Amino acid sequence: MPSGTHTAGEFDSHSFDSVIDLPIELIRLVIRSTRITVLTGAGASQESGLRTFRDSQSGLWAQYKPEDLASPQAFARDPKLIWEWYAWRREAIKAVRPNAGHYALVEMEKRIPVFTLITQNVDGLHRMAGSRNILELHGNILRVRCSVCGTFTDFWRDDHESVPLCETCHGMLRPDVVWFGEPLPRKELEEAVKASRASEVFFSIGTSGVVQPAATLAYAARNNGSVLVEINAEPTPLTPKVDFALHGRSGEILPDLVRACWPQG
Repeated sequence: MPSGTHTAGEFDSHSFDSVIDLPIELIRLVIRSTRITVLTGAGASQESGLRTFRDSQSGLWAQYKPEDLASPQAFARDPKLIWEWYAWRREAIKAVRPNAGHYALVEMEKRIPVFTLITQNVDGLHRMAGSRNILELHGNILRVRCSVCGTFTDFWRDDHESVPLCETCHGMLRPDVVWFGEPLPRKELEEAVKASRASEVFFSIGTSGVVQPAATLAYAARNNGSVLVEINAEPTPLTPKVDFALHGRSGEILPDLVRACWPQG
């Protein structure tokens, strides 16, 4: 089990004492908030032991750059190669579990009347942890859709010889993720902007704050009066703009914050 994972499958509010010195102003703010929006990036999944998209590849895939594989042009050029790469990535995801930070967000969602979780991650770990109101800006690698008619499916047959075909139109299936050169799904992006603007508190967690258009969400929140909170391993371009910058592991900071806000569980 990767370091930092939570084996019980749920958040235990009494599992260990707080180790993070949290600002009392932030604790009070979260307790009285009714609308919270959270944006998560690769750092949140990395704490589960999952390699980030831009990490060096291993084995057969070490000869490729991820950005050379994640594009419509690459799929058109060699669909079987791209399908196999994503199959390899799906297997890697199946080997990890949500970490304590994922589960802490589930607990926060239970206590906040209007809670929206926006993620740039495609691994599905937030859903696995139990989060419900999720906007997956870059799709979900565990789903596939037809490259021709767009029909979604959760089930397909891998024959290891060719790319599986759509049962509706017989077009080739592809991962339901946003590739380089493709727009984000309109509905998810519009809902993300709306939730950001309506938030009282906006959390930016484990994201560099430079990938567009997700990077604009924090500014949309701030421009409409939201308090910005950053949780990240190191400072980012967003750091000078936030009200609270908490540098460290989200898998430690988020559980401590939840315990501090709701100590009785």
